[in-house]
Amino acid sequence: MDAYNQITKNQAGIAHMAEPEYWDAGCTHISAHDPVLAPIIAKHRKDVLVSHGDLFRTLANAIVGQQISVVAAAAIWNRLTDRYPDLSPRDLAAAAGESLGELGLSRQKVDYLQGIGRTFSQPDFDLAAWARGSSEEVFSRLVALRGVGPWTAQMVLIFSQLRQDVLPLGDVGLLNCAADVYQWGRDRTMKELQELVEQQAENWKPYRTIGVWYLWRELDAEPVLY
Repeated sequence: MDAYNQITKNQAGIAHMAEPEYWDAGCTHISAHDPVLAPIIAKHRKDVLVSHGDLFRTLANAIVGQQISVVAAAAIWNRLTDRYPDLSPRDLAAAAGESLGELGLSRQKVDYLQGIGRTFSQPDFDLAAWARGSSEEVFSRLVALRGVGPWTAQMVLIFSQLRQDVLPLGDVGLLNCAADVYQWGRDRTMKELQELVEQQAENWKPYRTIGVWYLWRELDAEPVLY
């Protein structure tokens, strides 16, 4: 394990596999304000959002998963982490593009991953300072990186930073699951579903991350972890 991976969990300010302190209060709040989501939370209550604490790893994982199926993303991610078990920024910055492409990554994603690898491995890069601040501030820093759009930044806020009030309206899985759970129907446009989810999520504030996570949990056979 290199120096980055030895310090990154402490720098990110997240305990290893930590459960958010707000989880119990948030589950109680949402269950009281959303009678449809309440039984889903009860059904999966033993499962909670956790973070392994490595912001860079979460960011890389989210980039791998952009605009491809969950199955395809998992396969590529497994190949990548088999080759680079610790997956430090220096690993990606120094990797040959052809070598990464052989794992199933597009040329564009190879460029993105190598770019964030170079940024995070700069001698003067201060992850602790970079990861601190409000969700809006961290979001802005993330989307300033090439290849990091709103969805990718929100995955980092949720799965690495454990921010409690994130609503990733660009997540198709979330929209489809909500359409089923709330019986809105999947024949609606993406914009219509986004508007419906946004309205429904007013009942979850200030714990929208929890509502999102339990909808994902209802959709997936195992808890999601980036």
